[in-house]
Amino acid sequence: MVFAGDSVTDCGRRTDPDGLGDGYVRNLYDDLGERRPRIVNAGISGNRAVDLAARWSADVLAHNPALVSILIGINDTWRRYDEDDPTTPEDFEASYRSLLDPLSCPVVLMEPFLLPVKDGQEEWREDLDPKLDVVRKLAVEYGAILVPLDVELTKHAASVGPAALAGDGVHPSAAGHRALADLWRRYVLDA
Repeated sequence: MVFAGDSVTDCGRRTDPDGLGDGYVRNLYDDLGERRPRIVNAGISGNRAVDLAARWSADVLAHNPALVSILIGINDTWRRYDEDDPTTPEDFEASYRSLLDPLSCPVVLMEPFLLPVKDGQEEWREDLDPKLDVVRKLAVEYGAILVPLDVELTKHAASVGPAALAGDGVHPSAAGHRALADLWRRYVLDA
């Protein structure tokens, strides 16, 4: 199984001797125990969909995966607000399609998510929501399993507070990564 994405997936995996990092991928690895398949973390901090597409062959397809899980999109939104470098929904969709088209295995699409905690982050919804629509549409079109992280984490944040799950609204805390792993298992393994 290959988990591809940005910093939420990466979580220090490139300096981890196991290559798993200390986030939701590690949680899933631990949860699945000795009967688990080989798990590869192919997350790279800061990536957008176009970056993931550029390294797809070497970092994902080369592993001949039996399942690919993708979590990408928040940097496609964030760069609009911190660097004035937007990604249109159309460009996001084109990059995402280039990830999905060469796959011949089951696919899991994890929604990018935002749990606003900082001033101005609520405005990011204007940019993120159309990208969420793209991910949801592609999940249906490609027959992928959708893990509705944005929906489920927003519900969870209503009871525990968004900062408990992601201190900056984007990068999960330990509790946030636990929630991601639990949601992945619920929608992928328990469905």
